[in-house]
Amino acid sequence: MSTARIPPIQCLLTFEALARLRSVTQASEELCVTPSAVSHRVRQLEQIIGTKLFGRADFSLTTEGSEYLAHVREGLAILQKFPSSSAAPGKRKLRLAVTPTFARSIVIPRLREFTEAYPEIDVTMQVSIPLLDVVAEDADLTVRFGAGRYADLEYVCLTKDVVTPLASPAFVREHGPFVEPQDLHNMPLLRSPLEPWRTWFAAHHLDWPEPVDGSQFNDIGLMCDGAAAGMGIALVRLKLGAPWLENGSLVRLGSSEAFVENVPSPHAHYLCWRTGMMDRWECAAFAEWLKKVLA
Repeated sequence: MSTARIPPIQCLLTFEALARLRSVTQASEELCVTPSAVSHRVRQLEQIIGTKLFGRADFSLTTEGSEYLAHVREGLAILQKFPSSSAAPGKRKLRLAVTPTFARSIVIPRLREFTEAYPEIDVTMQVSIPLLDVVAEDADLTVRFGAGRYADLEYVCLTKDVVTPLASPAFVREHGPFVEPQDLHNMPLLRSPLEPWRTWFAAHHLDWPEPVDGSQFNDIGLMCDGAAAGMGIALVRLKLGAPWLENGSLVRLGSSEAFVENVPSPHAHYLCWRTGMMDRWECAAFAEWLKKVLA
């Protein structure tokens, strides 16, 4: 213990709880974190102080662990006498950079589940549009949409999706019916650099060029809003377009086998982070949770 580094408060709280309860499961329930977070915090504490605290699988303390526990409990007791009006002990900040429509359609509707499961973590969410170089540099975790080649980052694929044309019911009544893919010819096609039409054209063996005229959007959610307002037809990933489809403001085009139902998007959503970031338990917990809800 020759260094001046002070262990994080959450490590000390976890050590005290595990020493008292002698059960990772019970400690995780008391602290409202995952069992893996409990184990990680104890390992982190042992690395910081340079001493093994538990001697056996039943979580009996070593001699050094017993001595250290007494100091930890004394220190925690002192801290409890002087409560802070700021964040609670062990509160962690997690900064997320998320693409706008992914945040609106996928993360936000489920985020309460995460904050209730991990009350120790405060989430700060920022907007990121990586294909257009709008990136939050100070984020701990970033959701990116692209081809999945990020040489400077570690990453995992979160979800792939399929694209399909969507329009408002009023637009379909006015300009339909849309029975064949060719029925989209001379229709106002809404454009976005995030979802090129050539993907859908190729799947339907159409040699049409990428549209160069008409309204363009750098956000899929804004494009969905434009389509819902009757501006034209949008090519949208089904998972991102789910809120508009569910409330009926957008509908799928085509009712025949001529329309290919599952045209894969050339891009996917990836969770990205800098090397070493997953050593922070709050980052690992969010990554594990997000992959689970998208499974």
